[in-house]
Amino acid sequence: MPTSDRLEAFFADLRGQVQDLRTDEYSRILYSTDASIYQVKPLGVLLPRHVEEVQAAVETAARHKIPVLPRAGGSSLAGQAVNEALVIDMTRHLDGIVAIDAEARTVRVQPGMPFDTLNAALKPHGLRFGPDPASGNRAAMGGIVGNNSTGAHSILYGMTADHVLECRGFLSDGSAFHFAPLDEAGLARARQRSGREGDIYRALHDLTTTHADVIAAGTPRHWRRCGGYNLDRLISSDLAYKVPRDDRFNLAKLICGAEGTLGVMTEVTLGLVPLPTRTALGLVMFDTQMAALEAVPDILEVDPSAIELVDNIALTLCKNVPEYARLLASFMQGEPNCMLITEFYGETEAELRGRIEGLTAHLQRRGIPATVVPAIDERQQANVWSVRKAGLGLLMSMKGDHKPLPFIEDSAVPPENLAEYIHRLETFCGELGTKMATYAHASAGCLHVRPIINAKVAEDIEKLPMIAAFAVELIGEYGGALSSEHGDGRSRSWLNERFFGKPLYDLYRQVKRAFDPDNLLNPGNIVDAGPMTENLRFGPDYRVAEIREHIDFSSDQGFHRAIEMCNGAGVCRKLTAGTMCPSFMATREEEHSTRGRANALRAALSGHLPATELTSERMYRVMDLCISCKGCKAECPSSVDMAKIKMEFQARYHEAHGVPLRAKVFGHIAALSRLASGPLAPLVNWKLGLGVVKALNEKLLGVSRRRTLPTFAREPFTAWHRKHRQAAGIDPRRRQVVLFNDTFNTYNDPHVAIAALELLEAGGYEVLLPGHKCCGRPMMSKGLVEAARAAARDTVKRLAPFAKAGIPIVGLEPSCLLSFRDEYPDLLPDDPDVAVVAEHSFMLEEWLARELETRPEAWRFDGTTRDLLLHGHCHQKALIGTGPLHAVLSAAGYTVAEVDSGCCGMAGSFGYEAEHHDISLKMAERRLLPAVRSAAADTCIGAAGTSCRHQIADGTGRTARHPAELLRAALLTTNGDTTQ
Repeated sequence: MPTSDRLEAFFADLRGQVQDLRTDEYSRILYSTDASIYQVKPLGVLLPRHVEEVQAAVETAARHKIPVLPRAGGSSLAGQAVNEALVIDMTRHLDGIVAIDAEARTVRVQPGMPFDTLNAALKPHGLRFGPDPASGNRAAMGGIVGNNSTGAHSILYGMTADHVLECRGFLSDGSAFHFAPLDEAGLARARQRSGREGDIYRALHDLTTTHADVIAAGTPRHWRRCGGYNLDRLISSDLAYKVPRDDRFNLAKLICGAEGTLGVMTEVTLGLVPLPTRTALGLVMFDTQMAALEAVPDILEVDPSAIELVDNIALTLCKNVPEYARLLASFMQGEPNCMLITEFYGETEAELRGRIEGLTAHLQRRGIPATVVPAIDERQQANVWSVRKAGLGLLMSMKGDHKPLPFIEDSAVPPENLAEYIHRLETFCGELGTKMATYAHASAGCLHVRPIINAKVAEDIEKLPMIAAFAVELIGEYGGALSSEHGDGRSRSWLNERFFGKPLYDLYRQVKRAFDPDNLLNPGNIVDAGPMTENLRFGPDYRVAEIREHIDFSSDQGFHRAIEMCNGAGVCRKLTAGTMCPSFMATREEEHSTRGRANALRAALSGHLPATELTSERMYRVMDLCISCKGCKAECPSSVDMAKIKMEFQARYHEAHGVPLRAKVFGHIAALSRLASGPLAPLVNWKLGLGVVKALNEKLLGVSRRRTLPTFAREPFTAWHRKHRQAAGIDPRRRQVVLFNDTFNTYNDPHVAIAALELLEAGGYEVLLPGHKCCGRPMMSKGLVEAARAAARDTVKRLAPFAKAGIPIVGLEPSCLLSFRDEYPDLLPDDPDVAVVAEHSFMLEEWLARELETRPEAWRFDGTTRDLLLHGHCHQKALIGTGPLHAVLSAAGYTVAEVDSGCCGMAGSFGYEAEHHDISLKMAERRLLPAVRSAAADTCIGAAGTSCRHQIADGTGRTARHPAELLRAALLTTNGDTTQ
């Protein structure tokens, strides 16, 4: 490795040529992991703003003999995306589409372009990139090409290398390359070129001409292969491929799958495939996994487009993650041990139904005991694929130190050998006392196998090379491929000589020397690798500092294990859909992803950073843009709950630095609201609107003067309710319901609570109020744990008698009501009444959806059809979903279109804080505000969250209404007139 003097000279040289070079400890920690079992701190991180900066970096690194690692999404499972090198992160700026040629079915893209974003851009042209890795929502094309990835549809589309046409970038000396298909004349000219590129053409032509027999003999016979270097694509042979190959000499095929060891890509031209007209799924349910695997060759006979296994462990874990539990419930029937997702392409729905019926009949003829559940609806199919793609992370959501580790997982064998291969491997692991988890591409004979290992214990770590070596023997025996989509990396490169044989492995070494004679490009991968047990993220020496926890982490087995749930898969880096992670979507900074925060906190706990960093100002900046949206709790397949982790962090930070005045003010907003509302409200509102007061608030409290603060009500809902009760009297024949009147809908927006009360009374209910002070939500958001605990205790005390009497508790503000289920068990772990209150507490739409199922006659709506643009609250989406809201609004006559808006960006007080104003609006501008602006003037805008409605008003000038108001407006009065 370079000496400190040489490294400093390199950085000094490079800084004059680039804009964003980072060498601080935090940046190095943030890029020290990927989705593998490894952790290697890089020398520095470069975020190039244009291609010229990439060339400058590679050229300067060559001059100073500094290793370089080009990196995309960092979702590698084999460890090839971490190294002691200069990391060049392509995803921040070099992430565009250069050109789409729909007629030729090609696209030119930069390496940082996310896979799903690319396919979204191609969809209007009726095209897509064929290979579809499960990590496509965060993996970028540079990594997909560098890995030679594939996915669920590999039996149709083969490997990425089948679709790589051209490639541009820089060689290890900084010289440019442009690799494209060459006929014999073109190859002859290329061999005459000067410089490194000419040397490479001469060396590779000689090597492939002289040793074609060695390449053909040593290359795995199974078509699903991506390990080693793709020398087989440069020779004529009878090797199998799923896609007809172009026999012209094309070094772009060699760059593909090279894992950044041969060159640094800056642009790649890809072939595209047409989108299928229609698809349908036959979900084949089995009682045993062995029966499922044995059935794969039979199912292949009916010509599906994909067969994916979801095993029993993944199905079980799905039920423990709210988002995936809801998705699973939408299609699962019974309690199968596992299922094979069998997909068909077709032109019409009738054709697809016929294909699924044909599958059922085929299985019956073969005597295969299985149940086939059709999934024809597009939404239902999307749910199935979401569950399948989440399988990897779900496996990693196991609590404790034993985890299913990726190190042999993407080996592939011919499908007819799959069941036997898995059985023998499972037997071997069982003899070592190790269980296995399995999932994925059964159609291609690639069943992702993850032995469940404790990587903190030396005895378990010793099993890693033993299991890997045994797997190599089996794969060779069955004619399979050691790696079939995830590459070699640190997990498998050490086995390449054993697997491919010394003659072919020596050719791989010659390839590496021809391209990279100084071994500077991602060294130690594919050839000349170190032992697989070096640089483990945990390892036998891993230790964490003991800390006193402010909230209960016993369900996670401790605060440190809650952080360690992050396996680095990087789902939090997705950009195209969902809520997680709003700050990353806005900034594209690794630091602002859930993975980045987990990495930083784990580093401070484990000694990679000084222990004092756990409460440092720098760590505060890492955590600052976590807006506690709970997107990760629902959407992170590993169930990382960064909102809970942040609350603990804030409590510790306040202990070290004191509680800021603003945190006290916002945390105790309920008490202040009680004082400000009522008779003083007009005066308070007038003063808060004055420019001088806004300026003073910004100076003293950091509250942005650019925000319109919520106004206080002249008559709070509690006062209105007392008068209403006196006037209406009590009817003992009425059913009872508790309306949990949160702070905001009591003192700021009492009209919302009034609408809810009138809606409940219209259904024949007497509405009770609990008489609480504050649920504690504002205190939780500021890390005021003891105050939040006291508020939670008081709230539970007041609500428990109602719950024990079987009276439902209905809430309007998602973040308040849902804290009963989410945070209260962690704040009050020893209070048995918490569970009782949680069980009887519902969001308005949850409760009303059930009521409408059992008492549909209780609420009469006017039958008017109204268009509604709906924004779901983050906590609502994370913990219960918006399905119930859709159901009740649709029942009331609304035609609901929900914006895939993620978080509105206001996040309680976050968007009001001066330093967060701009980023708050940036989050909203991603989807929400443009959708609201473009909605027709007569379209209703709906949002359950108080802060969401204020963000919409500030950002668009339009008024969003709470669902209670929308439902109330659709009611009929007793005389048949619509209530307004």
